[in-house]
Amino acid sequence: MVTVEERLDALTRQGELYERLDDKAVRCYACGHRCLIREGRRGICKVRFNEGGELRVPWGYVSGLQVDPIEKKPFYHMFSGGDALSFGMLGCDFHCSYCQNWLSSQTLRDPASDASGRYIRQITPEELVEYGLRGGAEVVASTYNEPLITSEWAVSVFKIAQEKGMKCVFISNGNATPEALDYLRPYLAGYKIDLKTMQDKQYRRLGGVLQHVLDSIQRAHELGLWVEVVTLVVPGFNDSNEELMDAARFIRSVNEDIPWHVTAFHPDYKMTAPPRTSAKTLLRAAEIGQEAGLRYVYAGNLPGSLAEYEHTYCHQCKTLLIERYGYVILSYRITAEGTCPKCDAKIPGVWTNRPDQVRIGGPGFPRPVR
Repeated sequence: MVTVEERLDALTRQGELYERLDDKAVRCYACGHRCLIREGRRGICKVRFNEGGELRVPWGYVSGLQVDPIEKKPFYHMFSGGDALSFGMLGCDFHCSYCQNWLSSQTLRDPASDASGRYIRQITPEELVEYGLRGGAEVVASTYNEPLITSEWAVSVFKIAQEKGMKCVFISNGNATPEALDYLRPYLAGYKIDLKTMQDKQYRRLGGVLQHVLDSIQRAHELGLWVEVVTLVVPGFNDSNEELMDAARFIRSVNEDIPWHVTAFHPDYKMTAPPRTSAKTLLRAAEIGQEAGLRYVYAGNLPGSLAEYEHTYCHQCKTLLIERYGYVILSYRITAEGTCPKCDAKIPGVWTNRPDQVRIGGPGFPRPVR
C-alpha cells in the first residue's frame, strides 16, 4: 500500500528557494525556519526534503480547491464582493494546537491527518487557472495549508493567472524570509498575515518566532503588497487588553490603513478547553484597535453580532461604503476611482473599476469548482 508520504514525495520537483552546502546538505529559505536539511532528511514542514543534495518541493497537485467569497480569506479591501479561486496543498511549518485546517496542515507530522491523502488531486497550473476562470474568480489564492512552503508551486500557478488578468494573493502565517517575499513579489497583489500573539513564548509554542512575523508584515507592506492582518482572539491565550493593544499599535506603526481582523475562536484540534470567543470580547478587541489609531478594524466569525465591525466606513466622513453580513455584500458605494462618493477621500485597498458590477446579495459561501 502506498503511503501518504510516498505519494507526496512523488509529486515534487527541484525547488528554487534554497542553497547547496557542503556534504550534499541544503539550506532552505522558503520560511523563517531556514532549515539546514542534510541528505535524506526533511525540513520542519516535512514536505520539503533533500534528495541527493537537491531540495525537492511540492508540485503538481492540490488537496483543496474551491471558489470562495474573497471576504472569507479574509480580504475586505480587495475586490469586495468578488470570488477567489482557493487552492491548497499539504503541510505546514507551524503546529498550532487550535488549527482549523489541521487535517491538511499537519500531514506527515500527525498520523491522525493521514486521511488528507484521500484529497490529493493531480493537476497542472493551466488546469487550475481554467477552473478559476470558469468559476468567475478575479483572484487566485494560495491558502488552506501554509503557502510559503509551497511557494514554487504557487508561483507556477500565479504566472498563468496573471497572464489571464487575475490577481494573486497569499493567505499565510507570515513566517516568511526576505528571499521568499522577493521571490513572490512579482506575482502577488495581496498578503493576508496571521498575527497570532504578541508574546514570543506563545509563538514558540505554535512553532514560530514573533519577530519573523512582525518583520514579514513590515516587509510585505514596504514591497507594495496589499496587506491585511488577522488575529484569532483566543480566551486565555492572547485576549488581554495589553496584548491586543500591543498588536494594534504594532500594525499602526507599519501603517494606519492596514485592516485588522479580530476573529472569534472556536475549540478545535488539540485546543478544546478554552470557550468560544464571545461577541463582548471581540467588541473589546475591535475598540482597542480603533483606540490604537487603526482606521479599519473588523470583527469576524460572528455574523450579525457586531454589525458595525463588519462594514467598511470612510475613515474621513464615516459614510457607510460597504455593508456586509458575513461574506455577503449587502450594499457597495466605493467609486470606480476607489474613493468615497461623499467626500472623495481615497479608500485604501484594491478595488474594482466597475462598481456597478459588484455582486450584491451573493451566495456568501464556498462553491466547488467545475
